[in-house]
Amino acid sequence: MQKEFNTAINKMCAPDQNILSAHNTLSFDILIIGAGPAGLSAAIRLAQLDSTLSICVLEKGAEVGAHLLSGAVLETRALDELIPDWQQKNAPLNTFVTQDQFLFLTQQHAFRLPTPRPMRNHGNYIISLGKFCRWLADYAATLGVQIFPGFAATNILFDNDRVIGIVTGDKGVDKHGKPTERYQPGMTLTAKQTLFAEGCRGSLTQQLVERFQLRKTCGPQTYALGIKELWEVPEQQHQAGLAMHSIGWPLDTQTYGGSFLYHFDKNLIALGFVIGLDYQNPYLNPYEEFQRFKSHPAIRPYLENGKRIQYGARALNEGGLQAIPKLTFPGGLIIGCGAGFLNVPKLKGIHTAMKSGMTAAESLLPLSTDECVHYADQIKKSWIWPELYRARNIRPAMNWGLKWGLAYAAIDTYLFRGHAPWTLSNHADPFQLKPAKDCKKIHYPKQDNKITFDLMSSVFLSHIHYDENQPCHLKLKNTDTPIEINLKLFDAPEQRYCPAGVYEILYDENNRPRLRINAGNCIHCKACDIKDPTQNIVWTSPEGGSGPQYGMM
Repeated sequence: MQKEFNTAINKMCAPDQNILSAHNTLSFDILIIGAGPAGLSAAIRLAQLDSTLSICVLEKGAEVGAHLLSGAVLETRALDELIPDWQQKNAPLNTFVTQDQFLFLTQQHAFRLPTPRPMRNHGNYIISLGKFCRWLADYAATLGVQIFPGFAATNILFDNDRVIGIVTGDKGVDKHGKPTERYQPGMTLTAKQTLFAEGCRGSLTQQLVERFQLRKTCGPQTYALGIKELWEVPEQQHQAGLAMHSIGWPLDTQTYGGSFLYHFDKNLIALGFVIGLDYQNPYLNPYEEFQRFKSHPAIRPYLENGKRIQYGARALNEGGLQAIPKLTFPGGLIIGCGAGFLNVPKLKGIHTAMKSGMTAAESLLPLSTDECVHYADQIKKSWIWPELYRARNIRPAMNWGLKWGLAYAAIDTYLFRGHAPWTLSNHADPFQLKPAKDCKKIHYPKQDNKITFDLMSSVFLSHIHYDENQPCHLKLKNTDTPIEINLKLFDAPEQRYCPAGVYEILYDENNRPRLRINAGNCIHCKACDIKDPTQNIVWTSPEGGSGPQYGMM
């Protein structure tokens, strides 16, 4: 697909064109930024409804699925609506959930609890999200959708206050901003409507939120960081269809989080740990908490004699209904996890992301350049809204701590059935950190290199591609802040919350500190953009095709 796009570009370039000053332009009816479940579902539904539309999906990963990471258990409700005969079309849904387990962990013991109603997975499938979206992309291509991976949308194109497209980043620029031999000019892609399906904390979506004040009438978004490993284990340790979740140890009762362990395909285990990014102790290290979790007597036996084959991390929206921003603006829409459609107590967001993309497609037709104001109304009329309404109070109740949060969740779910006559509020994550002087340091055990591993050996399994001569995509609003505020007040928490070792404090011969940014380690999780206590770090898209190459995550 990338070869086809390059061919189209070359046809549009006159032989004597100055590529250093001119941008090439491609125009479409619909432009979709992001080839995840929301973007691909929107493209498929649009093509199903009107085969004459020109539809382009732009993906910053080197291939579809390269940057996708999720647990993942799929509820097929949206897929059933989008492609009713998906089974006959060999969708990669091969592992039916056969057993749910919900555990409360102490340091040495595991207590089996009744599985909460929202977490019951009868009828669902354990999948690889990357593999699933590659199948969706292939299906979309059969309908005439053009999908171009390896091209990062870096800027939004405006005509006054209307979005008319995007500009992709220039490739092959050295650290001085001069083009290299492999230079390719940025492309301009225009459309009557542009759909932003970037996933959680998308860089362009953040620009839209600021420019159009899309969060003016909603509550703050709250986030979590999910860290995941993929293991291949001996056949006798594999229980195909087992979906296990846990809460409790190693986290304290004031820190929100938990784990998942899914057995799927042939001898594969998807293992992950999720920590709310509203944690307070700046010494907490999400990666080390995950490694510590794997050593628990109830978890370790599943991994013994196994082989860890992939590693990754991704932030996820947890604000729910009360954090959904205004979804429309002149010339475009926000769909999927970029809008925050994750159902937190259900631990699922793929089906709602897909449905939002399908609803957007249906709302856009007949196609015009006007703001599609009725998209939000159609979302509220769909099954997304009542599902998120019933779930709206569970995550913010956890701000009271594990004990009271679980008690409230039981009352809300079983007594009020999600219809309590109140709506609890979220809080903004970056401002929850306490000063380091008020917190206790956390000492993590040394890794054994069998079940637990050091960070850099994990990052190696993300298969990152990154050209070191490109400009750093992690921007600092103020270069003094990391030392004068983050280090002095919070002991530089970016060294710990980043699950890829991007940020380091180094000292010179006079013991003067400085922040080093190892941009080539970045796995695009967005934790830094979210958790930085001064909001000084801004994540922007690196060169197209950069970042992790997940494959099966």
